[in-house]
Amino acid sequence: MSVADRERALALYRDALGLAEKYSAGEIVALAVPGTEIEFLLHERPPTPGLAGVAVSFVVADVDAATAAAEKAGAAIVDAPADQPWGERQSVLTDPDGHVLCLVAPPAS
Repeated sequence: MSVADRERALALYRDALGLAEKYSAGEIVALAVPGTEIEFLLHERPPTPGLAGVAVSFVVADVDAATAAAEKAGAAIVDAPADQPWGERQSVLTDPDGHVLCLVAPPAS
């Protein structure tokens, strides 16, 4: 993901959302998505976001708390946390560069 300011992006994705920093090389930082082998790459360069693009979804334990932490780290709320008809609780945000991300909690069993 292209980001205008690497440290600002790390405040959201690493500090607020809990992705672990794997490595850093120049303008690139790789973050580990917990419980997977997926890497989330931040590249400091001019971003080209859009609401019609791909939205990354992060599964979190508490959507309301994660949304508040993300907003404090610079994210803007598009859709506040709400229970969805399919059973998940979800919020939709844009990060400081305008990329869309969703925070979701699976339905309670």
